[in-house]
Formats: sequence, C-alpha cells, structure tokens
Amino acid sequence: MSELENLMNKLLEQKPELSKEDVEEQIKLKKEKIGAGYLTDQGALFLIASDYGVTLSEPLKVEMGLKDLYAGAKEISLETRVLNFSSTKQFSRKDGSPFYLRTMTVYDEDSTASVKLWDEKANLPGLENLKPGDLIKIIKAYVKSDLDGSPTINIGSGSNIETADSESEIPTIDTITKDISELQEGQKDLVISGMIDGVISGMEFTNSRGQPGKALRMRLKGKDGSGIRIVLWGKDESSIPNMISKSAKVRLLGVKVKSGNQGLEIHGNDATIIEIEGGKEAEPVIARILSISSTENGKSMILAVDNKRNLYNISDFSNSTSICVEGDVIECMPSKVYGNSITLDNNSFVRKLDNDESIPSLSQIRTKINDIKVDENYCIEAIILKVPERREVQTKSGELISLSEMFVEDDTGQIWVKGWRNQVRLIDKCELGEIVSITGLNAKAGLEGRIELFLTAFSKITKKN
Repeated sequence: MSELENLMNKLLEQKPELSKEDVEEQIKLKKEKIGAGYLTDQGALFLIASDYGVTLSEPLKVEMGLKDLYAGAKEISLETRVLNFSSTKQFSRKDGSPFYLRTMTVYDEDSTASVKLWDEKANLPGLENLKPGDLIKIIKAYVKSDLDGSPTINIGSGSNIETADSESEIPTIDTITKDISELQEGQKDLVISGMIDGVISGMEFTNSRGQPGKALRMRLKGKDGSGIRIVLWGKDESSIPNMISKSAKVRLLGVKVKSGNQGLEIHGNDATIIEIEGGKEAEPVIARILSISSTENGKSMILAVDNKRNLYNISDFSNSTSICVEGDVIECMPSKVYGNSITLDNNSFVRKLDNDESIPSLSQIRTKINDIKVDENYCIEAIILKVPERREVQTKSGELISLSEMFVEDDTGQIWVKGWRNQVRLIDKCELGEIVSITGLNAKAGLEGRIELFLTAFSKITKKN
C-alpha cells in the first residue's frame, strides 16, 4: 500500500461519511485552487484532513522537496535556492509588543515556496549577503497554510538557514528565466526577462485601508516584439538606476502573471528584485519642443524630438523650461533618463539654442493615420468626424473610470482617439468638424485587431484655425 493510500484510509476511518471518490475529487479541486506544480496529492490530502478537523500523523522524511510540503509539517529540512527576498519589517501584536518579519521565495527542481523568517531569524547573520540563485539549507522549519491556502515555510526560534556549497541538481536563475513572450495567466514566482519599451514611471496611491502606497510602472518587450505592462507594488524609482538606456535589458525576479484591463500584466511586490542592464552616465540631450502642457500641480509635461526623430517625454519638476516656448531647440542635462522619459529637477540645467534645421519641427514629425503601427508614439493632424463622447467604464476591481473618445480622419485613413482618467478633459473640449493637432499619442491594438490612439500625460490637443 502506498503512503498516499495509507493516509487516505486513515482519513476515511475518521470520516466514514466520505467516500474515496469524494476525497479524490477534493484533492483535484485543492490542487486547482493552489495552482499546478505547487502541491502533491499527499500535500492536498493533509490540507483536506485539516479542513475536516482531522490530524494525519505520518513520519516525515528528514529531507523533502518543496512539492511535498503541507500545512502542519514540523521540523522539516530541505535544500533549495533563493529566488528573491524582502527587507525586514516591524509589526505590532495585539498587545502592542513589536515583532519582526522577513519574507523570501525559494525554488527547487519542481516548485517554489514562500519562507517567513520571524523575529531574530529575520536578521540572521549572512542573510544580507544572499543573492538570487544561492543554494541554501533550511533546517527544522515548520509549515503553515498561507492566506491563499498554499503551504508556507516558517523559520522560528528552533529553525535555521545555512548556505550550502554542495553540487545541486536545482537549476540556476539563468536556467529558469523566461522571456515575457512565453508567459501565461496564473503563473507565479517567476523570473522573467525583456527590454524596456517606453516610459518608466512611479505612482502614489491610497489603498483600501486608507494607507499610502507606491508602485513602479513600466512596459517590457519580448523577443517576439510583443509588449506587456509591468506593475511593481511597493517599489519606487529608488529601486532602479538614474540612467537607463532605451531598449535596456531587464530581469525581474519574483513576479506573477495576471489578466488586466488590456490583456496580461506582470505584477511584483516589494520583494521583487529588479536587474536592469545598459545603464549609462547622464549626457546632454538636444531636442526641439513640440508641445508643452501643465499638470494640476504646475509641473510642465513636454514632448520633444531630437535630430534622429526620437520622441522624448520630459517631466520638468524645477520650472527649468519656463523660458521656453513650443518650437524652441533646447539643450538639457537630465537628472534621470529612462529610455525616452526624461526628468528635470533642481540638479538639471536647461538652455535655449539657436534654431537647428536638422531637428524636425512638429509639422515634419507628424504621421499619417495609414502609417501608424502598434506600440509606437505619434503626433497627428486630423478632422473630427463624430461628436466626442464620454462614458464611465467599470474595471475588474469595480472601480469606475472615465473614458472619452472621438473618431478622426486625415487624407489617408480614419482612427479612434481615446483618453482615460485625466485625459478625458482634452477630448471633452473638442467638437465635430474641428481640425486638431494632437501630440504624444500612443498606438495600441483595439477590438478586432484595429489600431487605436490613446492620449498620454504628455498629450496636447490644439485646434487649427
């Protein structure tokens, strides 16, 4: 009799109202809920027994794999590799006393698991020196069920972590790295790679508990040219270099794939490790200002172009460009450069230059509608064919956000121009039959494969006489 059958019989003896078929179906459902590759039949059986208040006691192997983990296991030892880890955080118990917690994700040949290090174990000597891919040995840990039902390794007072120097069949970080073109919804604890595709930006928000939060947003492009949105919760621009070249290679360690409003998205957290290649020292940028707009807090948002027809999104936090007008050629020394995104602050300088005919003007940089391609940025001039409309769209999270859209054409074709959230006000000011110049548009694939243009924070709509 196998170990699984032995444990199954023990559960059926204590719960005679269950049949073997009932338990087998529950094992299947439990594994589907946790996710493929993260739970064995035996581990699922232990979780099911716990749901019924039944304790299954079975001698454990001294050494076990991550796939064999189940809630309730004690004094387990295993060898694994580090995927990522968070910094130590302090929390308060109900009685007000503090405790410390650090989380880590580990992996082996078959699976991944979360590790929680409590109190003094959160600051074990040598933890700060661990790197992704390092081989470690977890000694005498215990396993509890996490909020999503998956087994989590806990390192308490009687447990320990040691580095291991032995040969191992557990694959290296490079071996498990996936290009973003290979991803599927529902995958988690991934190491993914891609290239910077567009703007990197930070955002601040208030979460459902009323607490302030932050996130870092970017887009990556895979080997097949497809792009995907990245949101790293708990991260900000201090997590990345000040200078990131256009199309720089990026690797993210410890992320998951979710379905968003516009297709698949990659989400990470404060434990996600960011590796960005291709950084370089700041260099002056010479470009022509195509459009200038202002945010509600007075920050200037500038769209500019250089002599190679590269478009730049310039965020001026220091009012350095107050001396400039649209059409001016400027030289600026940025404080940060993320691909085509430039930040000017008090450490930057800006000066006006004489006109340089080698740098195209707005009229020269405009694109005909028929030449627009997905995932590129554009400036167009067109006539409005339909009365602009605004509506409220409900996201998957239940949030209502505003969307305005208008249908425009030039002498080569027709296209929808859309604006979300704050950009709706730009379209709201437009009217049927007007000829408009629009800068800073991003082209995306819409319904039925047709291309649509979306306003960005750097967009400006100017009505032509």
